[in-house]
Amino acid sequence: MLVLRPVEPTDLPQLQQLARDSLVGVTSLPDDREHLGGKIAASCASFESNASAQGPENYFFVLEDQDHQRLVGCSEILATAGFNEPFYSLRNRHFTSASRELHIEHGVPALSLCHDLSGHTLLRGFHIDAALVRTPYSELLSRARLMFIAAHAPRFAEAVITEIVGYSDEQGQSPFWDALGKHFFDLPYVEAERLCGLQSRTFLAELMPQYPIYVPMLPPAAQACIGRVHPDGQEAFDILEREGFETNSYIDLFDAGPTLYARTGNIRSIADSRVATVREEPRIDARGRYLVSNDALHGYRATVAELDYQPDQPLALTPAMCAALKVSHGGNVRVVAL
Repeated sequence: MLVLRPVEPTDLPQLQQLARDSLVGVTSLPDDREHLGGKIAASCASFESNASAQGPENYFFVLEDQDHQRLVGCSEILATAGFNEPFYSLRNRHFTSASRELHIEHGVPALSLCHDLSGHTLLRGFHIDAALVRTPYSELLSRARLMFIAAHAPRFAEAVITEIVGYSDEQGQSPFWDALGKHFFDLPYVEAERLCGLQSRTFLAELMPQYPIYVPMLPPAAQACIGRVHPDGQEAFDILEREGFETNSYIDLFDAGPTLYARTGNIRSIADSRVATVREEPRIDARGRYLVSNDALHGYRATVAELDYQPDQPLALTPAMCAALKVSHGGNVRVVAL
């Protein structure tokens, strides 16, 4: 059985292997043992905290194949983007110029450095084993984070964002970075992303031009990257789009990947999830596939299960499901259709 749970210190060696396999551009998952160890410690402290309001907490989850005691994925929630330092993005909007004498009005798209998205809750760090891509376990890895937010709403913002990895070629070259960022840092895209993951985007963002960058002045290949999703990031995009997330006028600072946005209360896994009382049964006459989680904090667990769910009725779970979710007869779980 595959179960999503909070990361633990003993996960470090396997987590580092996931980082090695992750897509370039997933800056929150760098292949650096010391940095990952710090992330694990910060996550453990966040899950153990008694926070009653939104703060700097970072919740890191891993997807574990319990039968083989192997990690096959990870994902993350940062409660507040930009809590300790600005969360920089590029805002893509039209600048309009006009001449009354010539009766001409013309709009030109331009990119402006901003930190408008500071204060939102940020989903990041999504990575799953290649063998599980486009399976229900990808849905579990992404959406169980949202069910956690539903269970602990005061800890999170009224809006949630995520940055989808933008386009780069098989050699790790980003046409957008080469046309823009590289001129200010003289670093290849892969190295810039690595530094961003190990330190922060702030030190790089502060060296970016503070004035608008007019899109038509960029090479066509760079323009084509604006809002473009890396093929390996398409699944993460599709899952959240089905959840009600939408693109907006913001793009990633380095590779121009799209930013997705949703009001927290409108997200499907939050709005449609329901709490049910557990009835332990040896067998289930399953009628459908669901995501099911407990509403715990540091003991949070979530999995995919074939269930017979009826609204406002006790939910039958097998002993194996109860053990995986760390719940017992008479306890509560949260459930939403897959």
